[in-house]
Amino acid sequence: MNDLDLSNRTVLVTGSARGVGRELLLSTADRGASVAVHYHTSADAARDVADEARERGAAEAMTVQGDVTDPESVDGIFAAVEAELGSVDVLVNNVGDFAPTHWEEIEFETWNRVLETNLNGTYLCSKRALPAMREGDYGRIVNVGYASSEKGLVHPTNFPYFVAKAGVLMFTRMLAADTQDGGITVNAISPYVVENSDEFPEDLPRDRPASFDDLINPLLFFLDPDSEYISGENVEVDGGWLPETV
Repeated sequence: MNDLDLSNRTVLVTGSARGVGRELLLSTADRGASVAVHYHTSADAARDVADEARERGAAEAMTVQGDVTDPESVDGIFAAVEAELGSVDVLVNNVGDFAPTHWEEIEFETWNRVLETNLNGTYLCSKRALPAMREGDYGRIVNVGYASSEKGLVHPTNFPYFVAKAGVLMFTRMLAADTQDGGITVNAISPYVVENSDEFPEDLPRDRPASFDDLINPLLFFLDPDSEYISGENVEVDGGWLPETV
């Protein structure tokens, strides 16, 4: 997939000023895409990513600010990208939030924030992207999930995050079914622990976390024209991890 040509595509990755989102976006810049670096509060980091994207071969690069949990803000994000780069061809819903506290101790505000950021943000951005994708009969939506969240094999301290990510995976399948008659595919990538994590648990498979390349490879697979029949799928990038039930 190193020869994948994205020079005629516009890519928006939410939360791409740092971490996983940054690496996913830069992998498309490497292949000539026009890229939109989305951020909420990290303006300086986003500008640095846009500069690097240009250096690495992006046709064009811009930064765009917005809150993916707010419908008006999401509309503003897409309007800005459309005005400068054209309609979004590839949307990667990467923004997420986490609350490492036992679910019974989590305040409603925190619970709601985690669901809004992970699930509502995916819904709002996908809904805004779809009309142009349908009109152009082409689109790629890739959602970032979490390994094994759909199986219910989770720890109670991760409760709202797993609930939200399970919803993201169900949304992925339902949206794929709703777009099966056109040139749009909807898929998900679900990592366990990634190399930029602050802490590494003892049960890491293969004695290492997932590298950024481990996540980039399935993204590029989904974007490859030869993968246009694959939709509604979830690739778990977890090294074979199976968590214990609690």
